Amino acid sequence: MKSINPATGELIQHYNAHTLDAARRVAGRAQSVAERWRETPVTERARLLLGLESSLLSGRNELAELMAREMGKPIREGQSEIEKCAKLCSYYAERGPAFLRPEPIETEASTSYVAFEPLGIVLAIMPWNFPFWQVFRCAVPALLAGNAMLLKHASNVCGCAAAVELLFRQAEFPENLFSTLFLSPEDVLSLIDDDNVAAVALTGSPRAGRQVAARAGQNLKKSVLELGGSDPYIVLSDADVAAASRICVQSRLINTGQSCIAAKRFIVVRQHKAEFENLVAGLMRSARQGDPLDLATELGPMARVDLRDELHTQVQKSVAQGAELLVGGELPNRVGAWYPATVLTGVVAGMPAYDEELFGPVAAIIEASDDEAALHIANDTRFGLGAAVFTRDRARGEQIARDRLRAGSCFVNTHVRSDPRLPFGGIRDSGYGRELGEFGAREFVNIKTVYVA
Repeated sequence: MKSINPATGELIQHYNAHTLDAARRVAGRAQSVAERWRETPVTERARLLLGLESSLLSGRNELAELMAREMGKPIREGQSEIEKCAKLCSYYAERGPAFLRPEPIETEASTSYVAFEPLGIVLAIMPWNFPFWQVFRCAVPALLAGNAMLLKHASNVCGCAAAVELLFRQAEFPENLFSTLFLSPEDVLSLIDDDNVAAVALTGSPRAGRQVAARAGQNLKKSVLELGGSDPYIVLSDADVAAASRICVQSRLINTGQSCIAAKRFIVVRQHKAEFENLVAGLMRSARQGDPLDLATELGPMARVDLRDELHTQVQKSVAQGAELLVGGELPNRVGAWYPATVLTGVVAGMPAYDEELFGPVAAIIEASDDEAALHIANDTRFGLGAAVFTRDRARGEQIARDRLRAGSCFVNTHVRSDPRLPFGGIRDSGYGRELGEFGAREFVNIKTVYVA
């Protein structure tokens, strides 16, 4: 496996892949540790999370530089990602034990309650776009609940994967409780069959989600899937258009547009379309693209050249079908996975920019005749991860977010984001299950009824 700097195309390092037999041996060692870990008091597990928080914060700059070199994340965003991981650790250290405390249920019994028992080993299959946050938001609640974890990270961020394992060791978690595996996609599917693996979590594409869900289902093993999205940001007739445009662009360019919950489809009512187009085009055009190690950079390279080329093909096809380019849309003549901030307008159903996820710095503007049409367009997608609505009427916005938008996270007058305190996940082709918050703490547990007559 190779780690390549997407800004320069230069090879960073080779990594030797595990064989399937070697991965199974690692799983066997993890199972032995898991049997002891589950007996460790939850307060002790929580205490170790505070050491993990310290390790993250002390290594913040170095870890951000690693992300910048391996997948092109602007270094300021990388620093924020590490800080967010640290906040996750402190949140679960403080609140996690209460989430896992047995809950009494009043029945005819002398005693009856629900207990939360760990499942065993969770196999986590994680993506490259947030190489620390995606892992930590899965691992921290799972380990706190008494499980062990095997990490199969994306092959282009092997350095980040190794760094994650080292962080757990530095925080004095038991050896082999958290292990990183460098595996091929075929071998990781086979590892799901291993008797030592109790459950699987995946963040990735719908195609990968179907493969993992099918394999887990064949083995009757719990799975949690987060499969990306095509989030609508809806600018209603009574919206503050200037504020909405700023938030839409900010969300679209997070991580160079490579975020599952980035703004993907900008749905604007006809009366505001011209103003919104002008504002968005100006903001996208002015985004500073450059070296991801430069603190002033807002837009880095994409993570891989093949992903950049796939995005460009989606843009070209949309234009060929009638979309109009307002900004960008041309491949730069330079080495690396660079792509400009791009704005498409006149986007309609049947175009890739409408029907597919655009995983990069491309905004698709879709006109709606009125507010009702805008809400219909927002829900006209096979995805269902996040959605945002902009209106001056907060009560109306809340009602729309709660009752009208079909997605796992719906925000009003701000951009969709994940938060350690709030459950995160999607519906339909965006997956199932939840991470984070109290619900995330209870995903990889046996919810056990105890009844004493």
